Amino acid sequence: MVEKTIEERKPYQQAFFASKPTKFTKFLRTCVVWQLVKFIIINIKMTLMLLKSHK
Repeated sequence: MVEKTIEERKPYQQAFFASKPTKFTKFLRTCVVWQLVKFIIINIKMTLMLLKSHK
């Protein structure tokens, strides 16, 4: 006989709702300077990946 290892969840329990973002998370999502830094980092990573693939 197979045992159930995953607990069945009922609708509207706590596990179905998303958590609230913290003040720091909200700040990072709205900070233009942080978004610019992330944009530059992602672009550097993409450029390096493209350079590696064209060798």
